[in-house]
Amino acid sequence: MSSNLHQAGVKLLKQLGRHADVIMDAYLAGSINDTAHDAGVIEKLKKSGILWRPEPDQELRLKRSVRALLEEALSDERNRQIDSNVGSSLATIKTLADHYKEARHNVDYSAAEAYLADLNEHVYSFTDSLRYSIRVLWGRINNEFGYVGTISAKIRENELAQSQVSDLLNGLEMFQFSELGEIAGDIRELRRLLMTSLQETLSQCTQELSIVQSRLYELLGRFRQIQGRTRLLKGWLLHTDMHPDYQVDNHVGHKKIPNLFNCAEALLAPANVDVSNPHHELELMSLVAQVKAISRDTLPSIAREQNVTFEMSESEDFDIPENPLKIAVDEYFCEVIDSGLRQSALSYLTDKQLQWDAESWLYQVIGGYEGLADEHKSYFELEPIGKPDPVYNGNFIIHDVELWLA
Repeated sequence: MSSNLHQAGVKLLKQLGRHADVIMDAYLAGSINDTAHDAGVIEKLKKSGILWRPEPDQELRLKRSVRALLEEALSDERNRQIDSNVGSSLATIKTLADHYKEARHNVDYSAAEAYLADLNEHVYSFTDSLRYSIRVLWGRINNEFGYVGTISAKIRENELAQSQVSDLLNGLEMFQFSELGEIAGDIRELRRLLMTSLQETLSQCTQELSIVQSRLYELLGRFRQIQGRTRLLKGWLLHTDMHPDYQVDNHVGHKKIPNLFNCAEALLAPANVDVSNPHHELELMSLVAQVKAISRDTLPSIAREQNVTFEMSESEDFDIPENPLKIAVDEYFCEVIDSGLRQSALSYLTDKQLQWDAESWLYQVIGGYEGLADEHKSYFELEPIGKPDPVYNGNFIIHDVELWLA
């Protein structure tokens, strides 16, 4: 049986080497057309299980096992496949350990050696797969997801990597070494394999996955910061395109500079007195002496007049005039209440021949409605009248508003 496997393996590897150009074309393009290469070569690769066709009307593709072999051998940065199915590996390890114990108990040493070899191979394959997944994650982090070209795609790749790390960590929590210790019992081979080698490897991988997770969070924060700044810059460019006559004000000449422009660092760094420095002791003592010294001669003399009388008079009343635009809006609300009819804000502005422009009037009407208390607002209904922007999606241009009693 081993000779047959040897011959089949040699034949498969020879086919991989002989038809390497066809295989690499399928690997790089994702699929391959039947007519692009020799029909006999395509048929041989299909029979060997290297190429397969998902649907009758689709092109040929590489088998997943062959693609995974090339991805790992070539260290392809596009490889995002991580095996996070830890539960299946754990169940297989437990099953093989029980098989080995049963064969050893039945004094079937040949079967016991075969099961132990399978258990060794599965444990080392699982740990190697785990280390490979961590290497893939580190490669994607160090490359900053360079195989995608946009910040949004980098954020999605980061979130995918975070979910894979979480799945791996949750899967590793399934390993209860107290249970594995009971399975191993006093058998030295099982304890060396399950309690020593496996536990040490999983501990190292768990610590490294925690570091990977923190680096992913840090990288995601940087990506979101870049995305926010990019959106701000795009918004500014859009504003300049829509308003070509826009000119920046001289913000330095204003009394109060906006926080957006007031980002300059202080010319002098903040300083504190170093009371522990013995070289400054004399200067500090002189300063303290000057603070404590109170000279009566330097105090200003206050001339006091004698026989000064004070007379209390009634304070004058004063009123703060209200905004006439707000008063007009209040009258508009009262007009709607008195008439009980649905009334347009611009129609009221035209009928009353008010002097304010339409935009200020609409802003004040909307602000007056939003500024009402909830119990008063429930008596009214305000509906904007307009149409969507013909150029930019999601923008609604308001031309008028109508107010009526609810």
